[in-house]
Amino acid sequence: MSIADKRRAFRALHQSGCFVIPNPWNVGSARYMQGLGFKALATTSSGYAHSIGYADGDVTRDMMLAHYRDIAQATDIPLNADFEGGYADDPDEVAANVRLCIDTGVAGLSIEDFTGDESNPLYDFDLAVKRVRATRDAIDKAGGDVVFTARTEGFIHNRPDLDETIRRLKAFADAGADCLYSPGIKTREQIAATTKAVGPKPINFLNHGAFGHTVNDLAALGVRRISVGGTMARVAMHAFIQSARQIARDGKFDSFADVVTNAELNKFFHDDLQRRPKS
Repeated sequence: MSIADKRRAFRALHQSGCFVIPNPWNVGSARYMQGLGFKALATTSSGYAHSIGYADGDVTRDMMLAHYRDIAQATDIPLNADFEGGYADDPDEVAANVRLCIDTGVAGLSIEDFTGDESNPLYDFDLAVKRVRATRDAIDKAGGDVVFTARTEGFIHNRPDLDETIRRLKAFADAGADCLYSPGIKTREQIAATTKAVGPKPINFLNHGAFGHTVNDLAALGVRRISVGGTMARVAMHAFIQSARQIARDGKFDSFADVVTNAELNKFFHDDLQRRPKS
């Protein structure tokens, strides 16, 4: 599938229904998720950062761009880039970085309003909107086919104000975002309020905890896209940590019981490699 085909397919997924967009953190996890039949993937800044020994937020722009390119080139389905805050404060600088992100071959990207400073976590409202408009302009100048998701981060940075969240989502929609996202909301009431406020534009819901919501539940609430952020990467890291701790602390290897076999993984990735188009 060409980059243009991936972008068309990604945009079509946002037109109706509800789909899960899981978040791989490397090529292997991306290929495996694709093999399970998911229609699109999204990167995770935290999952990738932790996998290479960095804290979330410490990975440089160029490192992240290379990561997007690796995943996009290794998979045959659309990829959405978690482009964090655009690696700049100034709207014009965000726009320049967005153009670099588009060049990696992603089908979509997200920009958030988190400043990086937990004492003052959200960009001033007017500046946040200008950053969204700048991103929209950059995408349009590049052809307009990349799906743009605008995020407001209050609920995951100690500003859980639903009215302000909705105010920002509506403004971001008016400023040109294709999809809206407020990570950290979790109740049915919060979800319904956000989908109602910005409809018919699609909402992405972050299902990063045991909230009890199924895909059908979220679809009924008007959610169009469901991501999991860094949670699946943490599931993998959690299993590793528990196993390593048991060996270090107790000298036991009980955690090795019933794990996936080397032969099973070899078969999947060997067969998967044979299905890939020959360059």
